[in-house]
Amino acid sequence: MSNPWLLLFIAGLLEVGWAIGLKYTDGFSRPLPSALTIITMVASFYFLAQALKVIPVGTGYAVWTGIGAVGTAILGIVLFAESTALPRLLCIGPIIAGIIGLKLTSPA
Repeated sequence: MSNPWLLLFIAGLLEVGWAIGLKYTDGFSRPLPSALTIITMVASFYFLAQALKVIPVGTGYAVWTGIGAVGTAILGIVLFAESTALPRLLCIGPIIAGIIGLKLTSPA
């Protein structure tokens, strides 16, 4: 793949996957969820590393963690009935704005 932003997006989605996977590992005491979580972690780092060949590290890391934070918060609401309080939801907005802003102002 030659599109570093697509690679970064995939890395971010995989970060969401492993963050949610941690919940299912029960402290890494369950073998299958643990193995899947570790595989997803490695894949996420791999795609991040590939994207960082072109995208500046500060931008790439911030976008990667932002995608992970937003995605994990949303899936926490959907999968684990976490709070949907308005202030909590409003706090997700600036993270999304930051991701978009970094993409729009990136030289890569």
